[in-house]
Amino acid sequence: MGGDGRLWSAVADGVATITIDRPAKRNAMSAEMWRALPPLLDGLAADPSVRAVVLTGAGGDFCAGADISELADINRPDKGHLSVHAEEALAAFPKPTVAAIEGFCVGGGCQLALACDLRFAAGDARFGITPAKLGIVYPHSATARLVRQVGPSAAKYLLFSADLVDAAHALRIGLLDETVPPGTVHERVAAFTATLAGRSLLTQCATKEIVDALAADRPAEDLVQSWLDEVTKGGDVAEGVAAFLERRPPRFTWTG
Repeated sequence: MGGDGRLWSAVADGVATITIDRPAKRNAMSAEMWRALPPLLDGLAADPSVRAVVLTGAGGDFCAGADISELADINRPDKGHLSVHAEEALAAFPKPTVAAIEGFCVGGGCQLALACDLRFAAGDARFGITPAKLGIVYPHSATARLVRQVGPSAAKYLLFSADLVDAAHALRIGLLDETVPPGTVHERVAAFTATLAGRSLLTQCATKEIVDALAADRPAEDLVQSWLDEVTKGGDVAEGVAAFLERRPPRFTWTG
């Protein structure tokens, strides 16, 4: 990517890490950066070596949201809302996604974090959703995802006030899955995603699709059946049983 910010990715041991890299602006996302995320995710989804994705920020912050100076381009009225396209691409990524959060996670940063499956944060991180400071309306998809995650009352608290809350507050309302001491979030996420990489990707992808459907009040019976059909075609069950009986780690081979 050109400009003064970029997204970059690296893959190691089955885990892809996407870094939001614009530390001079607390990783505020330019229009170009929002545009870059969906194709980056498409490439990682197609890579059979990738079993999970971590989204994080450079320089001690996760993401301070959309670059306000480019807001007219990012929040376009022609349904070309760049942050929504990026958020939906992240939410639709078929494999497990984890946000590793330090520092500020505000506005569009929260939008991206909530589009991940799980969120781990340093204990001194700060969170806020700030359209009320700008007189704009938070996008439908992002609002719906926030309400599903934290409930209507907590969503209203964040959206009405636009105040920043600490990691303890975010954990209490369900915005976060885990908090860790400052300086240790990347170590903790690396250990957790190493565990994920050793589990059945088939189970994880099935779980993600089924749980997301149920959370959005969509029918899931046909999804469950299609995944049961997929189980019969693959070898993960036989490998899992054999590994259990032989008291060894399983070597799952399903990659989708």
